[in-house]
Amino acid sequence: MPEWTNGDPAKAPRRGALARGGSLAPARLLAAYRAGVFPWCLSGQSLEWWCPDPRFVMTPADFRLTDSLRKTLRKKGWEVTCDQAFETVMRSCAAVQRDGQASTWITEPMIAAYTELNRLGIAHSIEVRWEGELVGGLYGIAIGRLFHGESMFHTRTDASKVAFAHLVQRLSTSGYVLIDCQLSTPHLASLGAFHISREDFLGIVHQERDLVPAGDAWTNPFSAGS
Repeated sequence: MPEWTNGDPAKAPRRGALARGGSLAPARLLAAYRAGVFPWCLSGQSLEWWCPDPRFVMTPADFRLTDSLRKTLRKKGWEVTCDQAFETVMRSCAAVQRDGQASTWITEPMIAAYTELNRLGIAHSIEVRWEGELVGGLYGIAIGRLFHGESMFHTRTDASKVAFAHLVQRLSTSGYVLIDCQLSTPHLASLGAFHISREDFLGIVHQERDLVPAGDAWTNPFSAGS
């Protein structure tokens, strides 16, 4: 099977890999996301490149801020930052035990590649601390007015929801239009994510990938007026 760059994302299997192999060089990763493709390394298999149909997404406006989550966010003790512990967040996501997976797709080569993208200002993390201890977070790729979410973790109840709520606030205030959640999960569905066709998703990617957000979502500290 050829590397993904020789394939058409629009013609990828609906629930399978577009291609296998290739490298995780920053330029290749960036080109993949700009084409609507993301890398995945399933347990015991080689690197794969995916563009599933349908695609699981969320707009900032569709985020469900429930009364219980609003109450959680008001608790004293939370500290939320951005890009202060990117590699630690990735390694914490890698350590999460997931149903049906014997090992993580967040391999050492992936950690090295995404950490480099973070250094280049393309990959970002949200860190959540409770009374000084890192208890949750997420990371992903920002391209144009899109955020491609990769993974999240929590070691304290609701910490990943706190991270996601703060991500949405940053993206919404800064003019981002879509969060790519990639594959469906009940957790993200409960927060407001939904399916769209691959055709529609790729159209949004092509439309938004070169546009500049109205504000900087990745400043520390962040405020609605930043």
